[in-house]
Amino acid sequence: MATDSPQASTSPHVVIVGGGFAGLHAARRFGRAGYRVTLLDKRNFHLFQPLLYQVATGSLTIGDIAYPQRSVLRKLGNVRTLNTTVFDVDPKARVVYHEHGSMQYDLLVAATGVKHNYFGNDHWREHAPGLKTAEHAIQMRRRIFRAFELAELTDDAVARRRLLNFVVVGGGPTGVELAGALGELTRKTMVRDFRSFNSRDARVVLLEGGPDILPVYPERLRDEARRHLAALGVEVQTSAMVEDVDAQGVRVRRGDASERMEAATVLWAAGVRPSLFGEVLAEATGAPRDRGGRIQVAPDCSLPGHPEIFVIGDLAMLTDAAGRDVPGLAPAAIQQGRYIADAVRRRDAGKPMKPFRYRDWGTMAVIGVNRAVGNLRGLKTSGMLAWFLWAFVHIRALIDGEQRLRVFVNWLWKYFTRQMGDRLITGDPTHTQSLRDARLGRVPPPDNGSGQDSGDKAGRNVA
Repeated sequence: MATDSPQASTSPHVVIVGGGFAGLHAARRFGRAGYRVTLLDKRNFHLFQPLLYQVATGSLTIGDIAYPQRSVLRKLGNVRTLNTTVFDVDPKARVVYHEHGSMQYDLLVAATGVKHNYFGNDHWREHAPGLKTAEHAIQMRRRIFRAFELAELTDDAVARRRLLNFVVVGGGPTGVELAGALGELTRKTMVRDFRSFNSRDARVVLLEGGPDILPVYPERLRDEARRHLAALGVEVQTSAMVEDVDAQGVRVRRGDASERMEAATVLWAAGVRPSLFGEVLAEATGAPRDRGGRIQVAPDCSLPGHPEIFVIGDLAMLTDAAGRDVPGLAPAAIQQGRYIADAVRRRDAGKPMKPFRYRDWGTMAVIGVNRAVGNLRGLKTSGMLAWFLWAFVHIRALIDGEQRLRVFVNWLWKYFTRQMGDRLITGDPTHTQSLRDARLGRVPPPDNGSGQDSGDKAGRNVA
């Protein structure tokens, strides 16, 4: 464990909860400025969330997009990283409580991000996993490839059709990228892999409750995205509200009509809400929240009435110096993490804190190999050029040089061979003795018809 130098021990203690983009970059910046820093996170690695869908669909492994926080911060002797879950805070005493004890702070930075929002239907989580954590991606990958394996096993045409139906709920960037990756997988990558069916027979449906996908993009790019998805066989259905999700599929409402869609694999990308610690912090401080539950912060990212508490990243509802609402994107989180360290340093030096100003470089969404759409500071681009720009931006944003090289090599290999890197189905397989006991009538036979295996059960309630 790193020890503080005498100089560092007299400096303010900054406690950062959450080691995502915002928290990790804040820890780096505060550490380099000489502050005592403790980073608390329930996981011991930084995860590059924008590429999680590629783990879920077999293009990358978790190791390609995750990196130990200790390795990132090892050169900063005044920065500690503790693998623990923070569950409460006392703003008056300036104490946070975590699973292994409590900790005093001079400055508190909340950067715990968001989790999935099932809009009051949390029981859907079991049948429609989302994509926010490493566990989610592995669980999603397991369900996707397990469905194909079960389709190879069955002779029942109706059962096979259900197994080869994939429904993605949510037409934002995550949903579009996930649906595009599934289309690439079924139409190009696995066409020679099975003997009982053609992977091109798989049906991929993207459901969006609003009138169009990618609502924050210009109309021309939305049309381009639809065209790219159609080229990969993805059916886009808009103004389609999900009414129910179960192990057999989804029920969708369009206007006054309701339709049942049979599908073994339903994937959720429809909305987010604040993390549990974000809710706890808001209640403890009385901080206002927007309709989505994000905490409204002052222009310097601090909580009103609590200049010692900062909320950054996806958890924060922030209007910047230019009057723009800051989006919940990785570049914004990185900028906020660096900003608060610089702003606090100015404040401690007796200088005024300048309000945060977001440098918006634009947004991009990739839809399979050679297909992407991007709105980059007014430059609207799509197709191969957009895909190469997207690849460059994401490789550059990875936290470690080794990661950048590994992802680059994997993408290069995929680009020329169309072969995926990791289509492994992990988790405990059905036990041989259990199958034998079932045949002999000793126990009920295992139910594998949903495309789940025992490994799913361990990951269902991951927040």
